[in-house]
Amino acid sequence: MNSEHSVRQSMEPSMRNKADVLHEFQVSFFAMSRLVTFPWSSLERELENDKSSELILDILKQTCLHPLCQKHPPSIKYRRLFVTELIRRHESAELEPLDELYEALGQVVGAKEGTNCYKTYLLPCGDAVSLSESVAVISEGTTGLVTWEAGLYLAEWAMDNQQAFTDRVVLELGSGVGLTGITVCRSCSPSRVCVEQLDWDTVTEQQLTEIGANTVIAADVVYDPDIIGCLVKLLSRLLSCSSPPGPPDILISSTLRNLGTYNSFKHQLESAGISHKVITEPVRHVFPYNRGSAIELIKLHF
Repeated sequence: MNSEHSVRQSMEPSMRNKADVLHEFQVSFFAMSRLVTFPWSSLERELENDKSSELILDILKQTCLHPLCQKHPPSIKYRRLFVTELIRRHESAELEPLDELYEALGQVVGAKEGTNCYKTYLLPCGDAVSLSESVAVISEGTTGLVTWEAGLYLAEWAMDNQQAFTDRVVLELGSGVGLTGITVCRSCSPSRVCVEQLDWDTVTEQQLTEIGANTVIAADVVYDPDIIGCLVKLLSRLLSCSSPPGPPDILISSTLRNLGTYNSFKHQLESAGISHKVITEPVRHVFPYNRGSAIELIKLHF
């Protein structure tokens, strides 16, 4: 994001609290987080201390009125619900009228919803990753068109461990909407960036050798028992088709939704002679998502 639109943090203590509230609202809004997770209580405290509409207006400017919202907007329904809740909080605080709030609501009331919207994830480096996602992914069953928690977690791990990707050829399997891979590209300076179709069943050793991956990543690919077999075979080929200085680092991040399926994956890894190590080191919580979900990150090796 451009520096003129970023939230400044170097302020007096009271102003810094306001800046934190602004930042949390901005990050949560663009990622289309559930409204109940927004820092509403912090906003109420700030409004109690300062009986003006300035903070509400600043929140509006950093969300619905931000240039990023014009370029890559969240869904119309989401923006309508957000502005409606912001109006409710504003009216409850009995602050002076704010025309901009109702103008923002007017822009989304009655507007036609498209099939896709944007979720934008703000990176610590000041950049942003905007992804087009289906408005009805769950009902339509298009699991590949949504960002899952394990991908967010792996992206956070990558930003904390940039040395695993810098100047290396990185291969992402089952990239979906691409958040993890794009984050690696924006934050970790890999040596090569390209998008290729890779059929897990028919890929040849020659293709894998030509790719020459030093690091292989995958997130939330262990969800269907029917694909575990071909995934394990592919991982075995990748470990076998190593180029100097040795086999690639393979990192698999999974949200543990079905332990039976996940344990089957681990058993098939073991049968293929592939060992794994669970990575338990702390990871910064950068993106707004539920860390309450059970997520496991493992590193594979022969």
